Formats: sequence, C-alpha cells, structure tokens
Amino acid sequence: MATVSIDGDTLVVEIEGLDKLWALKSRLAIPLANVRGATADPGMLRQPKGIRAPGAYIPNVITAGTFHLDGEKVFWDVHDAAKAIVVELADERYARLVIQVDDPRASVDLIEQSVRR
Repeated sequence: MATVSIDGDTLVVEIEGLDKLWALKSRLAIPLANVRGATADPGMLRQPKGIRAPGAYIPNVITAGTFHLDGEKVFWDVHDAAKAIVVELADERYARLVIQVDDPRASVDLIEQSVRR
C-alpha cells in the first residue's frame, strides 16, 4: 500500500511496509506540473501488466514494481483492486502509477485539486 501527499509543488507517494521490498521503491516524488490527473480504477488490476522488471507479481496477491507495456513504464503497488488508483503522468520516467491507497476517493480528490491549482 502507499500513501499520497502533496509537498509544495510535488506529489509524494510513500510505499509502505514490505511493499518497499516487492516494488524496489520506497518513495516517488513527481512535480505536479507532470501530473495529468488521477482516477479510482478497481478494474485496472485485470489489465495486461507487461514485462516485470524489476518487481513482484503473484496473481490475486500482489502486483508491485516496474512493468513495461507497449513502450511505456508503469509503476504498480497493488494488493486490493478495490483500493487502486491510477495517476497519469507526462514527461516522467513512468507513464502512470497504479497504486493502492487507504481511501481511493480522498487520494484522487487530493491529486485532482492540487493539479487544478
């Protein structure tokens, strides 16, 4: 799971617990200028992931790390699809972040309000 916060003009995603090990990341910092938006998307977990490199994938248990699909890199950290959000990015290492958060609606609202400023 991850926590999402805004620090000035930066979206900060903190990876929690053992997910740091599985995802091989503990923190992502993205300038808000490069965040296109966010949506709650429980169906995203059923989408093709691509090639995992590096990370962990155990179907119906965990999807974590960097996945390459159709020439794009996508960062995943999801156990529970019902709590997944998708953060669309531009001009970043990742095209999108697919992360599990405690409160998807609140996290999406925080990101969307921060991007609109």
